[in-house]
Amino acid sequence: MSFDLPRGMVLPVDKTDVRLDPAPHPFEARHAQAIAANWEEEVAANPALFNGTMVLLSSLGYDKRRLAGRCHPVRYATMLYWRKNKGEAGIEHSFAFPVLVSRDNALVAIRMGRHTANPGKIYFAAGSFEPMDFIDGQVDLHGNMAREVLEETGLDISSARRDAVDHIFSLDSSTVIFRRYFLDEDAETLARRIEAFVAKEAEPEIERPIVIRSGTVRPEGMIGHMNAIVRWHFENAASSAG
Repeated sequence: MSFDLPRGMVLPVDKTDVRLDPAPHPFEARHAQAIAANWEEEVAANPALFNGTMVLLSSLGYDKRRLAGRCHPVRYATMLYWRKNKGEAGIEHSFAFPVLVSRDNALVAIRMGRHTANPGKIYFAAGSFEPMDFIDGQVDLHGNMAREVLEETGLDISSARRDAVDHIFSLDSSTVIFRRYFLDEDAETLARRIEAFVAKEAEPEIERPIVIRSGTVRPEGMIGHMNAIVRWHFENAASSAG
């Protein structure tokens, strides 16, 4: 089990080969008692939390524009315990960011709802990989991103024009795989559509959309990975998109 990839820089990815291993993650097995105790504390503080199934990595590497790794299904409780106790070898997290670009070249992100595990945090509409995001054991990045955007914002990006390749940014034991999606409406229109969707939801995951128009903008609550991606977008024109 190893992690071998550059940290703190945006890198292009031509091929992603991250596979789901159905075997239990060794970290979850080693810390089962502590994970259970921490979950009781988490739920006591936030009863809205749900202990669903997601995945955590046991290996990830980057070489010659190829990203390869292995992950295992774990309970969400394991993720929360790991997040509090980072540093142990053999475990990291990866997730996908659909970077929504409006017709006027702004970025449309979201602020998470107060009842979630990331209250008030700003990032692109996204969620951790789940077993359903793997087809024949191989991660389906586009499927994950389209599903999460639809669930959280009501926007359908399944056939939107997008960058020809993915990119990664790795920081603090977490690696984001991201791709820009180019939408045919301006940022204010997209924001209004998201606000209308959120207003109709009984328990929306997000609080509201956040429009970012400059690489120097740092809204309060924006997570670390976002800083690099926002700066990169405004410094790089769109690549050939599909």
